[in-house]
Amino acid sequence: MLPVKAEKLSPVYLALSLALFSSNSAYAEQDLPEMEKIQVTASALKIRTPMAETPVSVSVVERDDLEIRNVNKLDESFRYTSGVLSSPYGADNDTDWLTVRGFEAATYLDGSRLFKDGFYVWMLEPYGLEQVEILKGPASILYGEAPPGGVVNAVQKKPKLEPAGEVDVQIGNKDTARVAFDVSDEISDDKRFRVVGKFSQADGELNDTENTRYYIAPSLEMDLSEDTTLTLLASAIHDDGTPTNGFFPAIGTQVDDTRGEIDPTTNFGEPDYDVSRRTQVTAGFQLEHIINDTWDFEQNFNYAYNDLLLNSTYIMSTPYWGDPSGDTYARGVTYREGTLQSITLDNRFIGNWSGDRTEQTLLLGLDVQSHQNEGKELDNYAYDIIDPFNFTPGNSDPLDTSDALERRIDKNQLSAYGQYQLVLDDRWIGIVGGRYDYVDTQNEDLTNNKQYDRVDNEFSFNAGLMYRSDFGVTPYVSYAESFEVISTVDQITGELYKPLEGKQTEVGFKYTPDYMDGYFNLAWYNLKQTNALVSTSAQDPDGNWLFGATQTGEMVSQGIEFEAVVQVTDELKVNTSYTYTDSHIDNNDDTGEKRSPMIPRHQASVYLDYQMLPQVRVATGVRYVGSSYDSEDSTVTTETIKVPAYWIWDASLQYDINTSWRAQLTVNNVLDDEYISACNWYCYYGESRSIVGSIKYMW
Repeated sequence: MLPVKAEKLSPVYLALSLALFSSNSAYAEQDLPEMEKIQVTASALKIRTPMAETPVSVSVVERDDLEIRNVNKLDESFRYTSGVLSSPYGADNDTDWLTVRGFEAATYLDGSRLFKDGFYVWMLEPYGLEQVEILKGPASILYGEAPPGGVVNAVQKKPKLEPAGEVDVQIGNKDTARVAFDVSDEISDDKRFRVVGKFSQADGELNDTENTRYYIAPSLEMDLSEDTTLTLLASAIHDDGTPTNGFFPAIGTQVDDTRGEIDPTTNFGEPDYDVSRRTQVTAGFQLEHIINDTWDFEQNFNYAYNDLLLNSTYIMSTPYWGDPSGDTYARGVTYREGTLQSITLDNRFIGNWSGDRTEQTLLLGLDVQSHQNEGKELDNYAYDIIDPFNFTPGNSDPLDTSDALERRIDKNQLSAYGQYQLVLDDRWIGIVGGRYDYVDTQNEDLTNNKQYDRVDNEFSFNAGLMYRSDFGVTPYVSYAESFEVISTVDQITGELYKPLEGKQTEVGFKYTPDYMDGYFNLAWYNLKQTNALVSTSAQDPDGNWLFGATQTGEMVSQGIEFEAVVQVTDELKVNTSYTYTDSHIDNNDDTGEKRSPMIPRHQASVYLDYQMLPQVRVATGVRYVGSSYDSEDSTVTTETIKVPAYWIWDASLQYDINTSWRAQLTVNNVLDDEYISACNWYCYYGESRSIVGSIKYMW
């Protein structure tokens, strides 16, 4: 029996009871549904090429997977994807945390960059997505400035060709309540619409934290002619809640203390003061036009607006330096209030032609991106002093924001790119591409009348070669580059940071057997980032100490990734993955190489999706995250903290009551294991058990 209060579970048990005992005779004489053959494509590649024939690593989480796992945050999407570490900073209710191949990943919506600056981040609503894609490794050839780890591309739901709709109601523990709807229909023979919406509320992992969300996303697809289709897209999200602030000192969590253990639900913030309020709006279009038998033209435009108010109180990572006993800790507080706006316009010409022995594809693009962040900011790292083993909130005054600094950041990018793909004798597949980016960055301190400017001209190159054999094995080798422009100021040098530059070599194979439905991907990569940030300190000419991150380091990530999705029978699909990551940092000083904090060497997962009966579907998965280490620069203890490995078991039961009604019960972290997801100066607890029951009506 799960040790959860009965009053919290009664609605869930009701949903489960309906699923088990309200069967309709419509299924009595039906056979098990026949599964469609697994075919994986990704719009993140910008050309219509099967992923099995592309010399890069790409993973896709489709709509059906998002539903059976009941994904409610973007970072939950990739729990069973190789090369991805999901939620290393624990169960955060106002930020998605993902690392890909040891680096953070950039987020895109239908190929358009969602910029972020510090605390100004984007939260996407998974219910409004058709699928989520990860293009692993440097991808500047297609997207310009971006981190070397990869690109996460979220694909919005768009109008369907056939009318369809659903209403989904969910309730669960942690005071979870959600109502969502998805309606698509025809306006006329050449016009279709879709409206997706959701209301949700749920408590956070910490005491007195919660979030309420309102979401709406309309879209309209129009056939302007036989050769031209225009899709208008918009979305709006409003989040209002108390942030989790899951920063825990290592002492009392991962490091034993004579005073005991700090409860994982402890909130070291100020619930009556802390707030995370965000309003996001996106609006844009996608245009597809067939010019002739050879050439197509595609154009994506997106305007994104993000309004943020953040008050966040947190405990510092080490005991207060003025306390000889080491029993008290300082608290800090962060205040941000402002807006983030961006405009992206991507124009692409795609040519396809064939010869006697060749198939050729040419991609030519012109990309314009403009990003602006303007607002007030204030940080107080000595807000007050508390005892973490005897703490009660409500004894501190709100932060005085009259001294907040006003800042404006502008980043403009103009890019031209091209990529050529050749298929020779239906065997050899080669690609080569290049991109030129002009990036103008301005960071202006409006309060102190200081302005920092930087212009970067970057050229990115990529190339790859594959061989397609008769028995389904396709070995490949590829090379790719990236650069990432940081819009903040190096406190040590007093100048804007130089771009972080990434280079990767990858070797692997993709196997799509003829005798079974599924695919196997294996990749080895060597990824290096130069101009990497290194925490340091220095004195200015007046003798004042400066603390910050400067660019003297190099970060290297080497790894192996294996991923397989196999339809073993018509009823059983198996998804399995393994990741080995060797990530380390070289500060280019006498300390030598150091293992990167938070990044585990080993990760593995298996997920089984079984259509037990025509109306009963059972899915369950186990994910393993190996041990990791705290930063070696941390002063928490004299030795680097090792974070133990952990296993998490998830499960889901889906029951089709009849052709219109469906019930589902989803339990994540079934055993309610208590674990530390990672440490990096602070330590972070992973998500506790989540139990959600749902009833869906479909037409």
